[in-house]
Amino acid sequence: MASIEKKKLDITHLKNAIVALQSCINDYNEYAAKENSLRESLRSGVIQNFEITYELSWKFMKRWLAFNVGNSVVDGIPRFELFKLSAENDLISNPEIWFDFHDARNKTSHEYGEEVAEVVLEYALKFLPYAKEFLEVLEKKI
Repeated sequence: MASIEKKKLDITHLKNAIVALQSCINDYNEYAAKENSLRESLRSGVIQNFEITYELSWKFMKRWLAFNVGNSVVDGIPRFELFKLSAENDLISNPEIWFDFHDARNKTSHEYGEEVAEVVLEYALKFLPYAKEFLEVLEKKI
């Protein structure tokens, strides 16, 4: 009987997304206060990279859980349950904050104005350490 090789997650895209988010946040922190004319563009860059990194993060949570807990467990699972299951499997430490990141991400899809952009920016700035923590855990588990 041939052995079945277990699929390994390639997390290169997640790593790259986190690096890009970090770079945008660094630029925002350095230039947004000094160059008011750049603030909106820098904010948009941070938000866009937050969206990408958030999307990759939850998808990698789901993939890891599918490989290690079972595809039937995560197939069709609501995002909030996915975060709870991720915490139960020590992928993330605080599922509640991930619920907030999810809500912030959804705001950019449904409405986008100055107030929404500022709220989402706050969550995008908070998100980076959680994304990095998730990546570190994922690297140890794969």
